[in-house]
Amino acid sequence: MTNVEPRLDHLVYGVPDLLAGVRAVAELLGVDPVPGGRHPDNGTRNYLLGLGGRAYLEIIGPDPEATRPPNTFGLATLTVPRLVTWAISTTGLDRAVSDARAAGHDPGDARSMSRRTPDGRLLEWRLAKREPNPRHGLVPFLIDWGSAPHPVDSGLPQVRLLSLRAEHPDPEAVGADLRAVGAHLDLTRSDVPVLRAEIEGATGPVELR
Repeated sequence: MTNVEPRLDHLVYGVPDLLAGVRAVAELLGVDPVPGGRHPDNGTRNYLLGLGGRAYLEIIGPDPEATRPPNTFGLATLTVPRLVTWAISTTGLDRAVSDARAAGHDPGDARSMSRRTPDGRLLEWRLAKREPNPRHGLVPFLIDWGSAPHPVDSGLPQVRLLSLRAEHPDPEAVGADLRAVGAHLDLTRSDVPVLRAEIEGATGPVELR
């Protein structure tokens, strides 16, 4: 990965139709994502691809079997697939939240999350994430896997993240929030906020945005 934040945990690619979105990603990258699991409290389900190292791509959308609309990442109103945000890892979530707030950025309260893997195992972690996502998702949320196995340990099919960058009308303000959580992201100024990931799949480099 070229000049990518070393604590990158995962990229979040939101899709309005989960199975259609997964098929589109598979065609684009030439590699089939594998099921991750369901998030009953959020009304979502995800599929995963490794990005190299300890990072992965999460394709997340409404769970076709859920009885409630999705309540995270703006999926309830999402109309087209989009790279909605990203996450960085921490081994001390409560301290990281406190430090970020002291530096002028509120990453959200720390809370516990879980999902069932396809083989029925319960996977638990903690995160701090605000809704809606700060700075249009360009500021990462914080995740702490604790003693749980990391998703990449399950042997995910692999693509390779080449770069991660972003554009925003106010890169200075975004940069201040990034520094508050201790994250790096290449930023340039533009009229429209956008997060861009260049990924090398089986068919060559492609961009998700």
